[in-house]
Amino acid sequence: MAGAALPSLLLPLLGLAAAAVADCPSSTWVQFQDNCYIFLQKTIKVESIEDARNQCTDHGGDMISIHNEEENAFILDTLKKQWKGSDNILLGMFFDTDDESFKWFDKSNMTFGKWADQDDEEDLVDTCAYLHTTTGEWKKGNCEVSSVQGTLCKAAIPYEKKYLSDNHILISALVIASTVILTVLGAIIWFLYKRNLDSGFTTIFSTAPLSPYNDDCVLLVAEETKYAVQFD
Repeated sequence: MAGAALPSLLLPLLGLAAAAVADCPSSTWVQFQDNCYIFLQKTIKVESIEDARNQCTDHGGDMISIHNEEENAFILDTLKKQWKGSDNILLGMFFDTDDESFKWFDKSNMTFGKWADQDDEEDLVDTCAYLHTTTGEWKKGNCEVSSVQGTLCKAAIPYEKKYLSDNHILISALVIASTVILTVLGAIIWFLYKRNLDSGFTTIFSTAPLSPYNDDCVLLVAEETKYAVQFD
């Protein structure tokens, strides 16, 4: 009986633990490490790069930025499974002519690069970056495009939300472990109790057997014994 109750107790707790890791803006996003990603394959006409960015901000994120080889590989692997657009897709990057450097639209630091070999003498005014969906390399290209076939979007999980989610997972795990331990202990106690009843062992919980003599009979026998001793 106790064993049968175990799954019914664990199911809602496991559901709580699963819900604790749902930190992305919606279920259509894919989580990798501390970020969420979505691949919008809707073709839109654009007058500037901001039109492409709006596709992401409307979904709660920004155009994608990439900061290490693992992230680049994850995006490339996911695109190969889902992407049906062109070989090159816009990254959330632009060339800042004031600082003469490439920057991410989401204002994150430029800590990683995977540039293909290109002419370094080209004019970088109105230059953006593209990800080649086959090789995973980045290419420089013109920001002035008439349309895009899809947009890569990214949303970072806020530190506070991630921290709370980690705590929720820990608490859920502790609750599940405690429930399992209590259930197992309950099953053991029930088993020992039933075994003692079946074997006839007397325990502290058992009822003491009643004497065949009541209190009056015992007193009478004692008095008779007392007088018999006196006459002797």
